[in-house]
Amino acid sequence: MIRRFLTVLALPVTLFLFWYVASRTSESFYAPPLRTILVAFGDTWTWPRLRADVLPSLGRLAAGYLLAALLGVGLGIAVGASRRLRAAAEPVLEFFRAVPPPVLVPVIMVFAGIGNAMKVIVIVSGCVWPILLNTVEGVRAVDAALSDTSRAYGITGFARLRYLLLPGAAPQIITGLRQALSLAIILMVISEMVAASNGLGFTIVQFQRSFAIPQMWSGIIVLGLLGFVLSELFRLGERFALGWYHGRREAQRRS
Repeated sequence: MIRRFLTVLALPVTLFLFWYVASRTSESFYAPPLRTILVAFGDTWTWPRLRADVLPSLGRLAAGYLLAALLGVGLGIAVGASRRLRAAAEPVLEFFRAVPPPVLVPVIMVFAGIGNAMKVIVIVSGCVWPILLNTVEGVRAVDAALSDTSRAYGITGFARLRYLLLPGAAPQIITGLRQALSLAIILMVISEMVAASNGLGFTIVQFQRSFAIPQMWSGIIVLGLLGFVLSELFRLGERFALGWYHGRREAQRRS
């Protein structure tokens, strides 16, 4: 555990040290030395600022991500389990997946305004597709022999979902959720940059517009730290949820 923790931190720490050394003599207004940025970081990101900007961003991120997960997994299981539904829905799914979510921001603003609902919908509009499509592929990849056996024994409805489809598709679902997490952070920032009165995206833009460049860079560092922490938390959740799967793969590798 400690070895893995040190391995994870090795590259970020090395890059920060390189940045610190390479920028120590910088006189550029737009690329100040890292020591100046770190001083601004400590002065800027106090608890009142975290409460006013980071917590609202995390709330929007959580709401949009969880809603996208529910929609993506639910629709993905329905589409993946039905050949006819999959054939009918596939062209529509491919069309909407190809539309970049930031393009939809002005359209969503027209219908949802500029409040929190708009930001949550923007996150959902981008995150739902990797979850949905990976869930579809996971359901389709469920072992055919197990599927036929469950039908032969009359295992249908919720029991089939719980004991066959969800465990069989779980690795693919987790893959979609992991892809959606990074998208959720990006879309959270974009939605706050376009129309907001608080949040990380809004604050970074305000720093940039007021030429508070060290503070702007400190906000970018906060975003990076947020992404790192969420990624590690997701990794821990994945190991807990798929412990049986990783154990089986390890046993197969040893045999």
